[in-house]
Amino acid sequence: MTTTRSHHATGTTASTTAGAARLHHPATRRAFRKVTILAAAYGAFSAAVLLTVAVLASTGHTVTSFMWGRSGGILAGAAVVLWMTVLASRGARWAHLRVRVLSVVMPIAIIGVDLIPGVCPLWFALAQATCALPLAAAAFLSNGSTLRAAFPKPRS
Repeated sequence: MTTTRSHHATGTTASTTAGAARLHHPATRRAFRKVTILAAAYGAFSAAVLLTVAVLASTGHTVTSFMWGRSGGILAGAAVVLWMTVLASRGARWAHLRVRVLSVVMPIAIIGVDLIPGVCPLWFALAQATCALPLAAAAFLSNGSTLRAAFPKPRS
C-alpha cells in the first residue's frame, strides 16, 4: 500500500492511507466529538475553580499561592488538552498520542497531589477532583479501540 502525505494548515502531516480514512468513519467522528466535549468540560470546571479562588481572594478569604498556581495550571493544561484533541481529530497522530497519555496521567496527578495531607482545603481538593473526572472519562475513549484504529502504528 502506498502512503502519500499532505500538509495541513495546522502544521500536521496526515497520511492518506486506510488509517487516515478511518478518521472520517462515523464511529471515529463520534468518539472525537465525545473526547472534545469532555476536554471542554474539563476546561469549564477548571475555569470555575480558578474563578472560585479569585472570588474568595477578593472577598477576604484565605487563598494560598498553591491554590492560585494549581488552579491556573490546571486551566492551562485543559486548554492544551483541548487544542491537542482538535488537532488529533484532524489527523495529527502525535497529538492523539499526547491526548492518550495526558488523559490518563493528569487525573491521577491532580488527585494524587490533592491527597497529600495539608496541601489544600478539602473543598479545593474536591473541586479539583471534579475537574479530573471528565478527563478521566476521555482517557477511556482516547485509548479505546475506535480511536487507536484511526492512528495505526507507522511501518518502519
